[in-house]
Order: sequence, then structure tokens, then C-alpha cells
Amino acid sequence: MLGTLAQFARQIRQPALAVVAAAAVALPALSTSAAARGPDTIADTAEKVIDAVVNISTSQKVEARNSPLPQLPNDPLGSGFIIDPSGIVVTNNHVISEADEITVILNDGSRLKAELIGKDQKTDLALLRVKPDKPLKAVKFGDSEKLRLGEWVIAIGNPFSLGGSVSAGIVSARNRDINSGPYDNYIQTDAAINRGNSGGPLFNLDGEVVGINTAIISPSGGSIGIGFAVPSKTAMPVIDQLKQFGETRRGWLGVRIQQVTDEIAESLKIAPPRGALVAGIDDRGPAKPAGIEPGDVIVKFDGKDIKEMRDLPRVVADTPVGKQVPVVVIRKGKEDTKTVTLGRLEDGEKVAVAAAPKDDGTTDKPVVKKTLGLELANMSDDLRRRYKIKDTVKGVVITGVDANSPASDKRLTPGDVIVEIAQEAVADTGDLQTKIDKLKKDGRKSALLLVAGADGELRFIALGLQ
Repeated sequence: MLGTLAQFARQIRQPALAVVAAAAVALPALSTSAAARGPDTIADTAEKVIDAVVNISTSQKVEARNSPLPQLPNDPLGSGFIIDPSGIVVTNNHVISEADEITVILNDGSRLKAELIGKDQKTDLALLRVKPDKPLKAVKFGDSEKLRLGEWVIAIGNPFSLGGSVSAGIVSARNRDINSGPYDNYIQTDAAINRGNSGGPLFNLDGEVVGINTAIISPSGGSIGIGFAVPSKTAMPVIDQLKQFGETRRGWLGVRIQQVTDEIAESLKIAPPRGALVAGIDDRGPAKPAGIEPGDVIVKFDGKDIKEMRDLPRVVADTPVGKQVPVVVIRKGKEDTKTVTLGRLEDGEKVAVAAAPKDDGTTDKPVVKKTLGLELANMSDDLRRRYKIKDTVKGVVITGVDANSPASDKRLTPGDVIVEIAQEAVADTGDLQTKIDKLKKDGRKSALLLVAGADGELRFIALGLQ
């Protein structure tokens, strides 16, 4: 994650920052409780569940070059755990993503060839199947929502190829966002998690799996007491879908969203700041026919409060495809409820995006207005060619940005197009200036701009009027 967890796996090879298979994040080190003995029940719990924890060995065949002999396959190791006695195994996607062959190694040393049932890159989960001669020891998921800060947890896995290793610690934090993907809500623990622990279970003291160990922060590759696990609440729906369909089937709303910052909240008269700001609508998505528009702030979805932007993707993804759900939005200071029939995210992702028009020459157009640190010009064919602006984009073109202005700090650049100001369409530079003057006269501290990139992608920017 940090982009994707597959990217994390590739970062293992980089010496600057060691990563436990999945992740490394630049955060300050925290003290660990690795030396603490913990409650007496840890030994009983570990003994009860350890036979359900497995090692994952993967091989990738490499074509031989300049040699009459085949090259040996690599043989990285990870962890996993059995959730069904018939041989269903959970692990991390990045543990098996590049594998041609996967072998599950049981606690007694038995080796079983595994087949991939399905995988999900967004949550870094994968589901495997083995065919044992007899039923295997399996473990059950617990409720990660019931975890408390300071509660004891146990990690079991294959750190540094030392299979069956048990470590204990506490829950350091919940709902941790490490910027690794759209559904970040990790459990943070100081239980020792190292390279090779990826895909292994995090148990509560009842022997229930409450998390799947996925990432650590480490400058050296070893545990410094900051590990992250995918909570069981996030993992269980994904695993159920992989088991049933071999793929995920997430709900899809068809919107592009932004965080509601203090400035944007002030511009939209939303107090306190909350929700997810709709910056764009997919023309083929479910939100458009339901009447959701750019500038709406989604504050409730299917009865669940959306406190901040990152709440919405998780809630939508967990909602069944095809379900009709109420969506509460704030539009121009007033609440309204829209009913949306959810689509499927994976279908939306497969839809091809139209290519941007080709450049066929450039001709400069004189700047006709300068305000708020921006040089602005009315839209013209010459400017469309110069900045490769799509024909569907309407508004006032930014042709220059003062390097020392707030506009520069907001990353506005030449070729961006101001489509709206204060949720009203902009016809030309004169119209834009009139609206800015009115906002100043009304005592507004900032102006909410709807800005389009040359490719038509929209975003909201709150720009100070002082």
C-alpha cells in the first residue's frame, strides 16, 4: 500500500528503510513492551491455536539466460492461518503475488501444495486452498471492534524463517491510517512483528483472530514495537467474497471525494467540519442518476455517519452491490437525502477512460484579468490547444500563478480551469471578478473554487480572499 502493498513488498530491497514484506512508514519510534511477561493465559492461548498457523513458501520460476542450466527459483517465506478444517488458508496478497508455486507448511512440518482461490490488492489479503489427508486445526475470527487500547494480543508467525514464533504485546491504537490504501483502519500493536510475519494472525486472549499482520515501521527490518494488522472486521467480508466468488464485489457510488478542511467548511457554512466533499461524479456511476452533484458534502450513508472523508470508501465498499441506500448530503447549507442503487466497484474500474485530445499547435492569448495571485483568460480554442484542455471543460483559464501567493500554495497551475466559484458557474473573467467582489463585500474570508484540470478532473479549493 502507500500506493499499494505490492509496492511495499518491492521496497524490501531498498536499504534506506527496511520493510516487513508489506510496509514501512516514516513515523517516530515508540517504546515497546516486548520485555513484559504478560498474563499467564498467553501460554494457554498460544498452545490452543498454534497448529492453525502456517508458513507460506513461494517459488517464482526464472528463465535461464546465458547458461545451459536452469536458474533456481527464489523461495521467500511468509505466514498464514487456517480458517476451515478442509484446508482454507488466509495470508497477505503480497506474500503470494509474484508466485508461480505456493506451498503451505504446517506446524508439524508437513508441506502441502496450495492453489490460489482469490486475492485482493486493496486490503492485501489472499485466500488459498490445500488438500490435506485429514481435517486441519482451524481458528475463528473475533470482533476487532471490541478491542480496547492496552488489551493484550498475540502474534504467531514465521519471522526471519523461524516458524511457529509467538510474541505478545498490547493494542497500541485502532483505526490507524498509514496512507497505504482507500480502506486503511489498521490495528497498531507493539507485539513483535518481523519480516516473515506478514499474513499471520493476531489473536486476542480467547484465541480468536482479530487481525492479520501486514506491516511494520522499522529502520532496520526488525521490530521496534510498531506493527499493523488488518482488523477482522475489514478482512472478513473480503475473505467471504474471495471464498464465494474468487474475487471481491464491493459497492460503488461513482464519486471522487475530498476532505472537508476548515477552509472548505467555512466556505460551505458547515459547522463543525465533517463529511466527504464530492469533487467529481462519474458519468457512468450510480451517484449521477440519484442526483448527487459536485459540491455536495456526504454526511451520512445508509444510516452511518461519515465523520471524515476516509470513512466513506470503507462504508460504501462494505455495502452489497445493488442495494438501495439513503445518502444524506449537505447542499448549499441544507440537508437533503438521495437514494442510490449501488453499482459494483470492480465494474466501474474496468470502464475505459477516454483519451485526452491531441495537441495540434499553440497560440498565446493575452491575459485579460489578474486577481488573487492568478492570471486569468477567457476560454478560447487557442488556449485549449495550448494547455490540451478537453472540449467538455468550461470556465476561466488560469494562465499564470504568482509564486508567492496562496494560489501557488494550493497547487493551482497554468492550464487549470476555474469552473465555479461559491458553487456558481463562471462565464468569463469579468463574471469571476464580480463574484469575488461580492464575496468580499459579504465578509467572506475565502472563496470555494471548483477547478478542473486539463483532462476534466475536478477538485475543490478554498482560496483566501485577503
